[in-house]
Amino acid sequence: MDDFVRNKLTEWDLQKWMDKFEDEEITQESLYELNDELIDKLIPKVGPRLTFKQKLKQLKVLASTSDKGKRRFEHPDESSKLQPPAKRQRSSQPRPYLEAIVLSDVKNIMKFVHARLHEKDKLSAFLKKKIRDLETDKRELVGVFGKTGAGKSSLINAIIEEKNLLPSGSVSACTSVMIKVEANMQGSNYEADIEFITPEEWKDELWSSHQFIGDNEDCEMDVDNDYHDISEKFSALYGEEWKGKSFEDLMDGKYFREIPEFPQSRRKILSCESAEELSAECVKYTRSDSKQGEGNEGKKWFWPLVKCVTVRLPNNPFLQHVTLVDLPGNGDRNKCRDQMWKGIVGDCSTVWIVTEINRATSEKEAWEILDSVSSLIGNGGECQQIHFICTKSDLLDDSDDLSSADFHDLLTERNVQAKDAIKIEFNKQSKIKKHFTDDTFKVFTVSSKEFLKENYLSPEDTEITKLQRFLQDLNDCHSETVNYVKGAHGILSLIQGANSRGVNSKKGEVCEELEINMSLQLDNVRKEMEDAYTALKKCLDDGVEKSKRSYGEKLKNFLYDGKNGGAFYNLPKCVVENGGIYKPKKGKPINLNMKLASCLIDSIGAEFRKTFPNEVTCGAFNGVIKTFSLDIDSLIEKYQNAELQLRFLKTEEENIKARLSRIIQKQKKNVYSSLTETIENIMEEGYKKALAFTGEGTLYNMRETIENHMHSKKDMFEQAKNTMLEKLHDLMVYVLETLEKTMKESIGLSFKAGECLLPDVSTELEMVKKYYDQLVGTPDDEISLTL
Repeated sequence: MDDFVRNKLTEWDLQKWMDKFEDEEITQESLYELNDELIDKLIPKVGPRLTFKQKLKQLKVLASTSDKGKRRFEHPDESSKLQPPAKRQRSSQPRPYLEAIVLSDVKNIMKFVHARLHEKDKLSAFLKKKIRDLETDKRELVGVFGKTGAGKSSLINAIIEEKNLLPSGSVSACTSVMIKVEANMQGSNYEADIEFITPEEWKDELWSSHQFIGDNEDCEMDVDNDYHDISEKFSALYGEEWKGKSFEDLMDGKYFREIPEFPQSRRKILSCESAEELSAECVKYTRSDSKQGEGNEGKKWFWPLVKCVTVRLPNNPFLQHVTLVDLPGNGDRNKCRDQMWKGIVGDCSTVWIVTEINRATSEKEAWEILDSVSSLIGNGGECQQIHFICTKSDLLDDSDDLSSADFHDLLTERNVQAKDAIKIEFNKQSKIKKHFTDDTFKVFTVSSKEFLKENYLSPEDTEITKLQRFLQDLNDCHSETVNYVKGAHGILSLIQGANSRGVNSKKGEVCEELEINMSLQLDNVRKEMEDAYTALKKCLDDGVEKSKRSYGEKLKNFLYDGKNGGAFYNLPKCVVENGGIYKPKKGKPINLNMKLASCLIDSIGAEFRKTFPNEVTCGAFNGVIKTFSLDIDSLIEKYQNAELQLRFLKTEEENIKARLSRIIQKQKKNVYSSLTETIENIMEEGYKKALAFTGEGTLYNMRETIENHMHSKKDMFEQAKNTMLEKLHDLMVYVLETLEKTMKESIGLSFKAGECLLPDVSTELEMVKKYYDQLVGTPDDEISLTL
């Protein structure tokens, strides 16, 4: 067995089988000739064997492509040093492809270095951990909202260039569950990962639905829509058998024989060779079209039991680090689905609102969706951009007698007018404007149909290509490669610097300057955080006073006002059963907790957005984390013998700042949501008491119970304020401690570590440095590699 084969087995985590390959004298040349029978003998266990076959297949594809060449690392002697790069030549391949090769090469180098490090001393263990930490799978979420028939599925299909992936074109059918669409990074098949709600959650849903039907048999208005929704859901799964049966009867195992994964709380994995085949397999898990089309009679549909479906596509350049999520507009009545919905909405870095172009400004639903999620994606989330996407932009009234040129001109003019009208409408949305500025709002007029057919519009005119470019930018392939190579360069620099011992005479002096700089920088961070805490506390104090003055009127309006007594008159059980929240089939959700917390939320809005901006260029706490610096560049000039260790520290500084920025972005959502969550928790007892009433006078007793509970708990606003400030304080402490601990450890191990036995990585460092210099120093189309 030669070094090429040994490295490949290490890279593929198949070191366990090295002895077998050694015994059979497998070389690089014979590796490519292995067939299934020989592989079965070499690796008898199914799991590792499948991994080996898949990796070997990918290796053969790479090797057989004429321009791509093989990326080989050969070791000329027993010291297992990597060969230095051969003479370089310019490649005609596009930069993203070449960067993928660079990333693969450097990962191979670091795996090899990792294998040569032991863990007998602190520095070696530290270095092994740093190499492992280089591996990150950053994914950007794009949330896609829109009502049934708006063209979401066709839009997604067109953008990712998979015409038959998501079913579309049905008038009454709609997506009933969350669908994530992302790249399959592990294989070449089209896959669907189906996650079910638990049997306990379905049992609770059956119980509450039976209660609702029994309590509202004679009601009208919203209840009719809700009854239809329940009936549709049960009929899809049970046919007409559900009528007249108890919820215990409907939990009988006979109803779930076709999906044994559901009772066992397991995921179901579908794998197909084509998008069309996978789409046909998935439809009964995702779509509420059970009564549509011939041959559906008596067929079971399992979407009521599904929590989420993740569809994975092979070799898709638009989804390498991006996940598109097709989302319901208002969340879900099922608690677990709703929690997942809130989490995903809050994690979206971009939101697409999809609607038909001829209804874009007048249709309420699209704007209601945006209004209802604005707080979740704004201060309560991490959304940086909102894209309002008008579909079916190729449709034009009275166009039969127009020439192609006239049709194109009128279409273009109409689309420009539509964009202007939508931007004007956006400026009228006061709630949304509290969270987002004009700069974050863009309008696209797209035609999925024209993108495929090109009858009147070029691909660029359909604006599908603009959205594709947006996804490519979001993939941020270049940044991922640069970050990995930069991190690898820093680690290799530290290893080689520790071996050189050239800084011994000055290391005390270097450490002292680094620690002084760090102390000053930490003081700056601490001051900015304390200022932010003080400003938010002042806002919350004002919010508490306003809440105390206004909660009575808000409560009265909710409980008594509105047509026929308002939502509480029509749906008392639904509101209290769901903890003060009711999500109708259509229209805005009703949320008493949010109404009660509204003064607190409004009081901190602008200050919170200033403290925790979603824009990545700004940075939390007035950008003080981003500007944290130990002034390492000037130290490198002063202490040239310590350059390698200082290069590592500069990489560490950048890494910890990036990691803390991601942590702050996630944790600030918990800080913000704590206001409403505290109100919800305190009100929960009152809802439970109100739910206990039945028979004559139920509505009166419910109202009295909620009011009395509210009056007895009016200190809840102070509690909500204190909870938020406590969470904010905890976040501040964590950031400061992590920043200090990480940099202290890195400085100490870089300059104060004792004698360590580390491998010589001079060749590897040279190779990675050349890669890094090229990545950061050449134009986009001028990266050269060894081929």
